[in-house]
Amino acid sequence: MSLYSNNLESRQAVVDTLVALGVKGLNRGTSGNVSVFTGDGMLVTPTGVAPEQLLPEHIVYMSLDGDPAEDQLTPSSEWKMHADVYVNKPGITAVVHCHSPYATMLACARKAIPAMHYMVAATGSYGIPLADYATFGSQELSDANVEALSTSLACLLANHGQLATGFDINGALKLAELVEEQAHCYWGTLAIGGPAILDKKQMDDVLVAFASYGQQAKREDLASGNKLNED
Repeated sequence: MSLYSNNLESRQAVVDTLVALGVKGLNRGTSGNVSVFTGDGMLVTPTGVAPEQLLPEHIVYMSLDGDPAEDQLTPSSEWKMHADVYVNKPGITAVVHCHSPYATMLACARKAIPAMHYMVAATGSYGIPLADYATFGSQELSDANVEALSTSLACLLANHGQLATGFDINGALKLAELVEEQAHCYWGTLAIGGPAILDKKQMDDVLVAFASYGQQAKREDLASGNKLNED
């Protein structure tokens, strides 16, 4: 787990990640947002600033209660969704939200991603859940997101996009890429009759195998709501 600070390095990491979302085809324009947890608050991307114009000093430092420090830009309208993840998912230190094409298509069709490929287990779960629809930036959306993430490190947001979390910002970005890859695969199988679903035992075996890979041993703990300090 990486804990971030309100410093230039952390701010630059947030900028680089938002830019990377566009470069990797996971986001366009000013949609999407990125944050990191600082222990006493978070750094989050501002609203309405295009990635190519974003500078470290534009990143907003704010409390998890919604109070930004003085003389800053307005934070993302979806800051609450990020803050509530940090409150409810101990150990998570980064959140990436984007409107990647295939994940968004499935979200608009209100289709969660089932266990059609073993890499779905990289979320620490048996599938990639779908959060109920709510207006962007609302407490209702944040609540729906937290509920969907109660058993997973990532989810789709109905009629919206996807959200991925991580033990560091690189992990959150990689998981967002994986969600999009799995969404693309699922979308493709739906066009040819639908996927063959792995059963619970098969997915249990994958989750056990993943647990032997470094920090992924803690993904199951987070997905099930256990705190890291209880290990």
